[in-house]
Amino acid sequence: MTWYHWLALASLAICIGSLLFHTIRLIKLGKPKDYSNPIGKPSAAIPYSFTGAMSPTKKESAYLHMPTYTAGILYHLGTFLSIFIFLILLLQIPITGLTSWIIFGFLIITGVSGLGILIKRIAKQQMRALSNPDDYISNLLVTVFQFITALVMVESTIIPLYFIVASLLLLYVPLSKLKHTIYFFAARYHLGYFFGWRNVWPPKQTH
Repeated sequence: MTWYHWLALASLAICIGSLLFHTIRLIKLGKPKDYSNPIGKPSAAIPYSFTGAMSPTKKESAYLHMPTYTAGILYHLGTFLSIFIFLILLLQIPITGLTSWIIFGFLIITGVSGLGILIKRIAKQQMRALSNPDDYISNLLVTVFQFITALVMVESTIIPLYFIVASLLLLYVPLSKLKHTIYFFAARYHLGYFFGWRNVWPPKQTH
């Protein structure tokens, strides 16, 4: 292993350690405390929070902005794929041939999706008003990571630069909104618990 492999491995260990700390902290906090009398079943609403409630037809922020929603889905898929490829390359398992070109093409599309989301955040006054520096940095780092992952699929000479970028991203995760990789699950759980307790979720069938 070279110095940039060790750099990436150390960064990954720091990132995982931080996320594990936050996970344990969330588990220790336990369930939300609601002192009202329950009229529904959180146990039925929590799965719905992760499934039906995530449908774009159930979220105004999605069905009123379908191009952005679609770009967001692609962007997240590109992130998951890029992380998987990072682990493969860290193990020094080569990805070659047609597979590398398919990954290259897909990640270019997802990277452009992320860039589009970033441009929209910069261009729209309403979004700028709700944004802070971390919103821009997080988006930019993940987008660059996707693009450089795409490039490394077809140009192996940039491997050192690739692992430097990956390390920067991993070290930034514990300091940023990218911690939502952990807090997303807690937030959806709490949301399902809250609306299930009040018998709002899952929604009743109407005819």
